[in-house]
Amino acid sequence: MRRALVCAAAVPAVLITAACSSDSGDSKAPSGEESTQQSASGTSQPSASASPTVRPAAYRKLPEPCSALTKKTLDDLVPEGSKSGKKGSSDDPSARASCAWNSLDNNGVKGSQFRWLNVSLLRFDSDTARGAGDDQAHTYYSQQVKDAQSVEGAKNARVVPLSGTGSEATTVRYDLKKKEGLFKQQTVVARVENVVVTVDYNGAGLAGEETPDADDMAKDAQKALKEAVAAVSSANGQDGGGTSPSQGSPSASKSPSKSSSKSPSGPASTPATKTAAKAPAKSGSSGASPAKSAVRKS
Repeated sequence: MRRALVCAAAVPAVLITAACSSDSGDSKAPSGEESTQQSASGTSQPSASASPTVRPAAYRKLPEPCSALTKKTLDDLVPEGSKSGKKGSSDDPSARASCAWNSLDNNGVKGSQFRWLNVSLLRFDSDTARGAGDDQAHTYYSQQVKDAQSVEGAKNARVVPLSGTGSEATTVRYDLKKKEGLFKQQTVVARVENVVVTVDYNGAGLAGEETPDADDMAKDAQKALKEAVAAVSSANGQDGGGTSPSQGSPSASKSPSKSSSKSPSGPASTPATKTAAKAPAKSGSSGASPAKSAVRKS
């Protein structure tokens, strides 16, 4: 009898042991799943730390430079040369473009009125190495303004910030004395998002003609600048109002264009202000006027 009780008591012990063993086995399964989840989360971390991104550029292309200004504006600024627009060379017209006009109103023995106008456009793509396009454009814009103030021989220089044109804009004015006359130079520079627009406008009264009014020329140059800025916006599907689009604007192409990715200090992007200082000589030499021989001597 006692042996039977001992055997009976042994049965629950076996069951308890088996139950404990079963619980222990079940508890290992969740820990295994947890380990798998931790491993999975660990493998997802590298994708979270992907290559650095850069703010996309707002504008993808540039307008046709010789069509950036209206006919009326050209008639006002270069009355004898509104159809003389000459496009500058460019290896990538979507990244850099320019157009120049010259006008010589020959009044015979009374002298001549000379005008030269140049519109230059430079666009910067966003790039992980160089940064956001608008930041690059700001740097170039600042350099353009600085260069316009350092033209050799410039006198009576004035720098006037402009409002209501692009993201930022500045007018630089100065006088430049040459053998053929006193030239009034106006350089207006604007940045609209990732594009820099530079308008150079100069004029002189030659062979006894009166020197043009610098204030009037500055207003004309600023008008041309606003039109060129609006042309940039219009070319990219904006309203053409000359103001900056929202940050949600279409991004630039993923791979920076060959031309715009180059440093602005390269030969292809020589500041237009330096060209403008030489422009009267180049433009005047191509016209049949008293200025032609005078320019060659200067």
